Amino acid sequence: MIRRLLIANRGEIAVRIIRTARAMGIETVAVYSDADRTAQHVQLADRAVHIGPSPVGQSYLNIDRVIAAAADAGADAIHPGYGFLSENAAFAEAVAKAGLVFVGPTADVIAKMGDKREARLIAQAAGVPCVPGFDGADRSDANLKAEAEKLGVPLMIKATAGGGGRGLRKVESLDGFDEALAAARREAGAAFGSGDVLLERVIAPARHVEVQILADSHGTVLHLGERDCSAQRRHQKVLEEAPCATISDTTRTGLHDAAVALAKAVGYTGAGTVEFLVDEDGAFYFLEMNTRLQVEHPVTEAITGLDLVAEQIRIAGGEKLAFGQADVAFTGHAIEARLYAEDPAHSFLPQTGTLHRLAFSHEGRTDSGVVAGDTVSPFYDPMLAKLIAHGRTRDEALQKLARMLATSHIAGVTTNKAYLAHILAGEGFRTASHRTGTLDTAAFTPPAPGFHEAAMAAAAILLDGLKRFPNPHLAGWRTVHHVPERRTILVGDTRFALSLTHTRTPDGWRISVTDGTAEATFPEADLSVATLAAGHVWLDLPTGHVAATDVTLAPPEKQARGGTGQLRAPMDGQVVAVNARAGDLVKAGDLIVVIEAMKMEHQVRADIDGTIADIAVSAGTQVKGRQHLASIKGTET
Repeated sequence: MIRRLLIANRGEIAVRIIRTARAMGIETVAVYSDADRTAQHVQLADRAVHIGPSPVGQSYLNIDRVIAAAADAGADAIHPGYGFLSENAAFAEAVAKAGLVFVGPTADVIAKMGDKREARLIAQAAGVPCVPGFDGADRSDANLKAEAEKLGVPLMIKATAGGGGRGLRKVESLDGFDEALAAARREAGAAFGSGDVLLERVIAPARHVEVQILADSHGTVLHLGERDCSAQRRHQKVLEEAPCATISDTTRTGLHDAAVALAKAVGYTGAGTVEFLVDEDGAFYFLEMNTRLQVEHPVTEAITGLDLVAEQIRIAGGEKLAFGQADVAFTGHAIEARLYAEDPAHSFLPQTGTLHRLAFSHEGRTDSGVVAGDTVSPFYDPMLAKLIAHGRTRDEALQKLARMLATSHIAGVTTNKAYLAHILAGEGFRTASHRTGTLDTAAFTPPAPGFHEAAMAAAAILLDGLKRFPNPHLAGWRTVHHVPERRTILVGDTRFALSLTHTRTPDGWRISVTDGTAEATFPEADLSVATLAAGHVWLDLPTGHVAATDVTLAPPEKQARGGTGQLRAPMDGQVVAVNARAGDLVKAGDLIVVIEAMKMEHQVRADIDGTIADIAVSAGTQVKGRQHLASIKGTET
């Protein structure tokens, strides 16, 4: 029996595991890096052990430090969560050698299924259909190029290790194969320690359907139904649901049987997921097996009533499953949305900063590892929360999730809230006609904030001043500009020159705002959606949030036209590749620098034609957001 459990993870999943372990009467031990000293998982655990600096390679991915932390804390088991070391066979083996229980499958199984090439061979031997591709012994660059020519495009270059969309590149034209291969190898090497890849033909249009399995060490292997994870952007899941609403009973049964057969063939124990692509005819193809808990496991819990973390812990402790396949009942429909600190208006770049406000809906279930006042750092995945809605029907779950999203309030960092609301309201997701490529081909342009948002921001600033200085005339506000009647508000790249008046009512202040052509009036209660912090006003509206800045006393900013030739880091991160040198001739669109941040690569490309004047960074350089990377002297015309 497990008495003290160390969670080798952080954030939302660490909090999730701690809560279940505590309900089971198990003591919990958190580990943390420098950046996570005050994190929620550290606060909630019974004890916590520091394991190193903020970079994951020196903390959460350092096997020796994690094992030492378990020994120091007297833990008898380790739960890896998802990500980090969860699918690392060497880690599972080290845990076993240390005399500890690993909450998951054996190291041998992790190694076999973690290598996508070997996993394909095992699946084929078990009679599970696989995506056509190349997984031969010679996976040199030259041979992969030759095999790609035989397969034809479009095709996928896929890291043999790991998952989560890392080391994955779609190739539409063989002209771009070499660059895509280099990027896939580099990203896979950084994420998983191996740059090995294989090739697979693109199955499109397709649905991404995965089957949850549960297996104990006594020979019982069960499936817990399937999840539809087709709503993806750049191979990253955005929305997940259970069950899949668009497959036939024949396909459903085939998927369940194939997943169980594969788990039995490899001798699986614990909770795992078998992922498939399903084409328009209902034929399915094995993609990979995730030998861990999935991010989207709550939707399965919602329709089965099971606690997968609790089942993982019981299985790891040697217990038999207390139920059989016939006992697994499916009720209703569940949908999960991943709320990220990222900016949809700027290529979904991850965002960092302080969460000045964070309040989630009281409806449904929300899994989160952060609270108001926490900081989103550049070192880890920027997911803030998972919102899970369960209903009797798919439409009921969808409507509940939309309400949950609209009534969740965030201020301090830009998020994908508006993007999620856009998807939920769109016909593709509403009718379940979306496929794995839908979100990549459907452009999303965030609603352009206009006069109303600027007026609301100005009114919130005035209200704040009125509350702090109830008699503004006595406070000298006209002279020192505490609360000026005129304000210039910057929303995005647009400036709004506004005039404000205010009156006192029994219900509080009432503020009217005009720009000379339009007018808006805001009762004090309507301005509760505004948060003032760090010189900005954050407006949390039902479809998303808007950041505005008071620039009343600032000089007008110069508006850049076209490219500037000044290349800057889009965010904090580490330079992993520099593709140009001073003196090189480049064209707009050429790749100059690659930055890794939050486990993803971000490409910085030339914005004008010209000559590289200077390169200020090299591979391995740590950079801050907006830091100068390179400059280009434009071609004279």
